[in-house]
Amino acid sequence: MTITLTVNGVDHAVDAPPDTPLLYVLRDDLALNGAKYGCGLGQCGACTVHVDGKPVFSCVTPVAAVAGRRVRTVEGLGTVDTPGILQQAFIAEQAAQCGYCISGMIMRAQALLDGVRRPTDAQIRAHMQPNLCRCGTHGRILKAVRRAADMMGGTVPQAVRS
Repeated sequence: MTITLTVNGVDHAVDAPPDTPLLYVLRDDLALNGAKYGCGLGQCGACTVHVDGKPVFSCVTPVAAVAGRRVRTVEGLGTVDTPGILQQAFIAEQAAQCGYCISGMIMRAQALLDGVRRPTDAQIRAHMQPNLCRCGTHGRILKAVRRAADMMGGTVPQAVRS
């Protein structure tokens, strides 16, 4: 079955069974390898992408469910030469250890910052909770999200952060 997807602003016609996980189409058909296969059960978040601006686990999202909707991957935020603000913040805070979860973490954080310019630490923690980091860099991830908010002009006074 041919399904038309809009990924990072570009239309793609892909030939895939409708129940194929979006993750497989992104990686295998479109060569967008930022989203990672972690658990395959929608429990770790390594595969997080945006669909119409909302974070979703692409490993459990059927490709047919996103036909006609906007899909955004980490590749849509910036490039190696010109990283996006959130990517810059993750680099500056050295938020990645093994790096496997980072694209999912960045996509979940981007969804938060797209809707909340001045998130508190409690809001950041609650929003990021579905995504797991086995290396335990959660403290640096929190700092990176704060830094990105500051870079975007959403500086939060320290007293409000907790």
